Amino acid sequence: MTSPVSHDLVVSQASPDDWKVVTGWAADEGWNPGLADAPSFFAQDPEGFFIGRIDGQPVSAISVVNYGGDYAFLGFYLVRPDLRGHGYGITTWKTALAHAGGRTVGLDGVVAQQDNYRRSGFELAHRTVRFSGAAPRTEAPDDVSPVQDLKTVLEYDSACCPADRPRFLERWLAQDGHRALARVVDGRLTGYGVIRPGRDALRVGPLFADTADDARALFAGLTADAAGSEVAIDVPEANAPAVALAEEFGLAPSFETARMYTGPVREFAADRVFGVTTLELG
Repeated sequence: MTSPVSHDLVVSQASPDDWKVVTGWAADEGWNPGLADAPSFFAQDPEGFFIGRIDGQPVSAISVVNYGGDYAFLGFYLVRPDLRGHGYGITTWKTALAHAGGRTVGLDGVVAQQDNYRRSGFELAHRTVRFSGAAPRTEAPDDVSPVQDLKTVLEYDSACCPADRPRFLERWLAQDGHRALARVVDGRLTGYGVIRPGRDALRVGPLFADTADDARALFAGLTADAAGSEVAIDVPEANAPAVALAEEFGLAPSFETARMYTGPVREFAADRVFGVTTLELG
């Protein structure tokens, strides 16, 4: 898909190499992208990434990643700072959003863009707050161990999300630098989580768990080798036990977004979401 637009901007599908530039922009915005996120992102929907160029030079970007036939997630909505205010962003937006077709689209919108998203038909579901700080000194509980049973984790993840995402998750769990742990109690999976290196801090996500005790055990296991290192987790503000747990570990709010949708999404276990996977893909 290639679309020539006004102001000599050309919007086309982006490659993983293109996305290295976009990840740098995200880092400049303070979003703390993961160091090895792109392969997992592209595994889900390789046609869902778009970049705008003028005279061959990247100036704008967005991702609209499709999950099945009913749901898509929008992220990485960026325009190079020195070229903002010229309409390049909205042109890129319109070109890329067509990729979602009739699907409900979700996003985690930064504060500065939330009014624009509302005008585009997005409605607020909840705030997401990034908690960050020095990782506490913890020990991994005996019932927390590396993920072994992929099928069970995929089923658990499906119950915690608005859509199934096996292609993404299979890559996310095994990506270089990612550490994925599960908690099994009496032979039953009660939660799982992933920690990965980011530009400015280790990022925990997802952190899905049946209870606060399960989430506490998983967080302790994920950060057991990271005492004193900067760590961040994106917490749905509506989940009060998740907020309390982040505060219990000494983390403080540092950034916020709004989870917004253009329409209905399937029911999922929001009370199990102690940390979202990423702000870029949901």
